Amino acid sequence: MAYARRVDANHSQIVKTFRDLGCSVFDTSRVTGGFPDILVGVNQRTALVEIKSSSQARFTPAQEAFMLNWQGSTVARIDNVEAAIRLVNLLKKG
Repeated sequence: MAYARRVDANHSQIVKTFRDLGCSVFDTSRVTGGFPDILVGVNQRTALVEIKSSSQARFTPAQEAFMLNWQGSTVARIDNVEAAIRLVNLLKKG
């Protein structure tokens, strides 16, 4: 299996935020094929999350293809702690 080369600089901080908010986090950043960086679970809901280093960071062609073809829930793009908190609040509300 081939692995992704790197994670964004804010990856650890965002993962820590999700965990501090009571979420389960499964790191999938080493999965290839454009698969999102992490899976976040809370309140019996699961979100696919792509972590980006900033609001200007672009998706790779593989990530765009994955999101175009994925028939499950929308992939959440998270680039800061505040966005992670908003996502958790949405997941907890249902």
